[in-house]
Amino acid sequence: MRARSVFSFFLVLVGIVVGSLIAKVTASVPALGWLSYALSFGLESPVVLDLSVIRLTFGLSVDLSIAVILCVVISLIVGNYFYKS
Repeated sequence: MRARSVFSFFLVLVGIVVGSLIAKVTASVPALGWLSYALSFGLESPVVLDLSVIRLTFGLSVDLSIAVILCVVISLIVGNYFYKS
């Protein structure tokens, strides 16, 4: 079960990277520009916790495009097809 979870996590990461690449490449192509439509959400400015000895900065931003969603779904479907246990 643990190996399958690691494999699925790897597939999600591959889907995110490939989807981001496809979104960047197709942004300037008129027929495929819809793949680069994205929604960005997260913290606009980072949150800083200053304890005078140590300073911690927290921040999170997510850019979710149509190409990323499609590539993650496709990678999970293809990965589950090839992973037979």
